[in-house]
Amino acid sequence: MDLDPHGARLLRFTNNAVYQLASAPLVVRIVGSRALRHRVRKVVQVATWFAEHDVPAVRLAAGISQPVLVGDYAATVWDAVPPFDRRPRPADLARLLRIVHPLSPPLDGLPEWDPLDDVRRRIGEAEGLDGDELSFLRDRCDQVAEQLARLDYVLAPGFVHGDAHLGNLIPAPDGPLLCDFDSSCVGPPEWDLTPLAVGVRRFGEPAALYAELVEGYGFDVTRWAGFPVLREVRELKLITSVLPIMNSSPEVRPELLRRLRDFRSGDDDAQWSRYT
Repeated sequence: MDLDPHGARLLRFTNNAVYQLASAPLVVRIVGSRALRHRVRKVVQVATWFAEHDVPAVRLAAGISQPVLVGDYAATVWDAVPPFDRRPRPADLARLLRIVHPLSPPLDGLPEWDPLDDVRRRIGEAEGLDGDELSFLRDRCDQVAEQLARLDYVLAPGFVHGDAHLGNLIPAPDGPLLCDFDSSCVGPPEWDLTPLAVGVRRFGEPAALYAELVEGYGFDVTRWAGFPVLREVRELKLITSVLPIMNSSPEVRPELLRRLRDFRSGDDDAQWSRYT
């Protein structure tokens, strides 16, 4: 299938550059970090598995061999979701998580949950940080990894989306759809309940949003003894997500440095702004 890139509109660029084509109802998602290219085949695997199980999720475009590999670049092509004016709610996220968490993962296997792998890879590709800052991030990863290894989880392990927040739900006429399967794995469902809880703390989201997630899912991860460790992992991800593109997207630098400064000082209550 030949696709015309002229007039394509950039929708988002953090870990991936996501473009809406003007020439066809398709979305192209280009991996932004060479160190994370390996995840693209898993994304295709999860999307195919979701389609087989009728999970409400975005669908890969038919007729294209996926992933698309061109030189050093890796991409996936998706059916565009028709615009729909209804913002997804935490209750929608809870419902979708309750659908996917009990599913048996694909027989050919998904990776085990390793939430610091992408953090370490991004540190390895970091642009524009000095040696002391990088050393701090590496050391903190090691410390948090030791804490993770000692946690006792409450919920039964299984399929985990890996980055379950409202931004990874796409409004659609029949209800929101899951997207972004880069971090999907087999692991503790507690992890999928963490992003919204951290969003209340770090981005000033209303506490009522997290309460709605708890009510819909039936478990409050913030009352679990291991939550402070998961919160720190999530914050490390939020800090390092744009490290590989700091030189090419210098507008993200002030916010990254602010997050890193707050994290290093132990200021758990400092409010952050979202990368744009």
